[in-house]
Amino acid sequence: MLAVLTLAHGRHDHLRAQVAGLAAGVRRPDLHVVVAMDDPAVAQVAHRAWRAAGDPVPVLVEPLAADPLGLPLAAARNAAARVATAAGADRLVFLDVDCIPGPTTLTTYARHLHPSPSRPSPAVLGADVAYLPPRQPGCGGWEHQLHRLAEVGVHRPDRVRPAPGETRAEPDLTRFWSLSFALTAADFARTGGFCPLFVGYGGEDTDFAQVVGSLGGSLTWVGARRHTTSTTPPGRRRSTMSRRWCATPASSPTGGGGGRCWGGWSSCASAVSRLPTATGDGR
Repeated sequence: MLAVLTLAHGRHDHLRAQVAGLAAGVRRPDLHVVVAMDDPAVAQVAHRAWRAAGDPVPVLVEPLAADPLGLPLAAARNAAARVATAAGADRLVFLDVDCIPGPTTLTTYARHLHPSPSRPSPAVLGADVAYLPPRQPGCGGWEHQLHRLAEVGVHRPDRVRPAPGETRAEPDLTRFWSLSFALTAADFARTGGFCPLFVGYGGEDTDFAQVVGSLGGSLTWVGARRHTTSTTPPGRRRSTMSRRWCATPASSPTGGGGGRCWGGWSSCASAVSRLPTATGDGR
């Protein structure tokens, strides 16, 4: 079972657009798990969006309390994985709520979510994203303009973008980011998940990637015929570390957190290793 995992706090229009993209894909998810971070309205938005798309897939909405320091994204991803795994999912695709998947996004991820000697476990897959221009007033949401996404989306020149059908191993795990990525439930459980001591964007990505590397794992970029498109401008992504589990001081490789303490990932990984262990080979 392949599950799409989304975190949401506000951004209801973005969630509707994401559901429209998922519903229009060559392959739909078997399950959509949405974690509502301090936003009870998310459940109604998600269910209505799938009903509007026709032939809805099962949707599970998990509420999560707010954190006074910021959005608890790391804890929310862990909660989403826990809910999806408990429901029987063995393959997990994490999509930022700002991401609208292209027609072959899930097909491409599903094709590569299997054991391979070229992708040591825990094996993380990532996909490039393009950025959409602001919507003009009165033009409606992007869910009504899915056919235009490939035309108007702009890709960052500094990101890895394999051609459709190609994959590219990434030796630098600090390039991982969580806008769009996938792995098996078994591999996610092996990492222990994201460190919940991180609150906000950026730092939890770097931390998670270092755990993957410490376990001998891999990051691979995959190419699809149309890449996942994000409605978020590149400037949103910055390292935010409001809570620390520090061992060795280092500068943030993702930018914006220089001088902070980034070295305690191994301790935090051990602290959050209580996720259920998935079974099966992930195919």
